Amino acid sequence: MNVLLGLGGSDESVKTLRRTIERTREVGDELTIVVVEKPESKRSQDEMYRQAVDELEEADITDVEVEKLDGDPGSALVNYAEQGDYDQLVIGGGTLSPMGKIQLGPITEFVLLNAPTTVKLVR
Repeated sequence: MNVLLGLGGSDESVKTLRRTIERTREVGDELTIVVVEKPESKRSQDEMYRQAVDELEEADITDVEVEKLDGDPGSALVNYAEQGDYDQLVIGGGTLSPMGKIQLGPITEFVLLNAPTTVKLVR
């Protein structure tokens, strides 16, 4: 499976990165990682990029392309997905409301509604 992983700088992105790397190692997916720019996140784009590279090296996975995307995070991710031949787009996100229902942020919602491929949401 050809998988595109979109990362911001949140804790959910770190969890999604680790789970996706684990799956890649187990089943041999082809993986591409893109890091979007989200100034309000805990980690900068550069920090998240470095963490992705470090996690890949630690997992001994060497054939993964890691790129930074500029511009609006949702649009940049959807545009990148449209230009490739991906079977799945993986993103982290979603929190639980006090009533126990999932709440999606605007970027996650945009990607879910506009992505040209199946989207896997890791919570």
